Amino acid sequence: MTTPPRQKTSVVIVGSGFVGFGCARRLARRLRKLKADVEVTIVSPVDYLLYTPLLPDVAGGLADARSATIPLAGMLPGVRHVRGHVETVDFEDRTLTCTGLDQSRSKLSWDRLVLAPGSVTRLFDIPGLSTYARGFKSTAEVLYLRDHVLEQVELANLEDDPEAAQARRTIVVVGASATGTVLAGTLRAVADAAAGQLGFDPADIKILLIDLAAQVMVGWPDKLSTKARQCLEDRGIDIRLGTSLKEVAADSVQLTDGTRLGTHTVVWVAGVTAAPLVDKLGLPTEHGRLTVRADLTVPGLTHVFAAGDAAAVPDLTRPGKVAAPTAQHAIRQAKVLADNVLASLGHGTTRNYRHHDMGMVSDLGPSHAVANPFGVQLAGRPAKVLTRLQRLCSIPRAFNRLQAAFAYTVGAASPRTLVSLGLATQGDANFATAEGIPLPTRT
Repeated sequence: MTTPPRQKTSVVIVGSGFVGFGCARRLARRLRKLKADVEVTIVSPVDYLLYTPLLPDVAGGLADARSATIPLAGMLPGVRHVRGHVETVDFEDRTLTCTGLDQSRSKLSWDRLVLAPGSVTRLFDIPGLSTYARGFKSTAEVLYLRDHVLEQVELANLEDDPEAAQARRTIVVVGASATGTVLAGTLRAVADAAAGQLGFDPADIKILLIDLAAQVMVGWPDKLSTKARQCLEDRGIDIRLGTSLKEVAADSVQLTDGTRLGTHTVVWVAGVTAAPLVDKLGLPTEHGRLTVRADLTVPGLTHVFAAGDAAAVPDLTRPGKVAAPTAQHAIRQAKVLADNVLASLGHGTTRNYRHHDMGMVSDLGPSHAVANPFGVQLAGRPAKVLTRLQRLCSIPRAFNRLQAAFAYTVGAASPRTLVSLGLATQGDANFATAEGIPLPTRT
């Protein structure tokens, strides 16, 4: 294990998601203007920011996976990148150890530490879930899902047994949050496109969206939640609320209401939990997320900051509540985080994170969306246009923005073409592998 000599003030950021990327970018820009002698290092198992709002478009064959990945190189000038998993953090000695791609271990020293390791899919102890279901948080999972759905449709056309064919044409999405709802709409579009290519009735493909909740898109205004449900049902999606999985097998699922369905495709999007690193830190948590103050510092550790999905950031607009683990919060928290890190170094003043709700947007497939910008509730084509514009404007790199805009333009003018490229295998799409969850270290 090597320990580089400390030469200047060091800020180490753990994670390259919306918080880590945004914090590093803002810090680097401000430090250049200040001409401050501070080194910023970002530690992450990947060398990009994954722009998750584009993942449904990737799954739907509309956008290329590269348009959803923002490379750290070139986007974070002056920021050092260490690619690897953080294993331990010594808060007294102000060091952390990480394991690199070659399994070598190194130690980094820090004067300020930013913890933004993000989240992973939250799994439950349901027989067969981790073996036969797949998630929707990484490029590997998304690419595998797209190929898998198309392959199952092609295999169904070769089946002599109608029941076996229907099992291959049945897709079960578990989790009717905004992510699950968008995914169900996307898969409906994929099914329709595949039907056009292969010459069968789109209604042959059955898509089920299930959730224990009483409505889809919990947290959205009731009117828009109802609109979203109506939209999906009008497109032939079977929504079953108050229901979840009891068991998952290779070719079937059993629901909690006793129903057994033949299926080869189960997508689990029933929530997230903080990255495994949080459990190793020995710090106070709230519902599995790091306890932090409104200024994003960790109580008792004035030089340690945390934000994003792994932190229970107080929501000052709703006393007693914490900010939801969403990209919208993460992007805004990153700015406050960078400013407060600088303030702790003597540049500026500390401020609390307080967000102003500007509304949400949700894409439900071709010509369909719901949105509530600044409290104005929209559905249909107006919401669709707003959703696409918001997504494009939020992409933090011009090249990726142009890629997505081109994909949207071509997609609006011609039918999407689906091919199975085999870029991700079933092993690649395993929850732990795809989401970068390190295996326990052998001793």
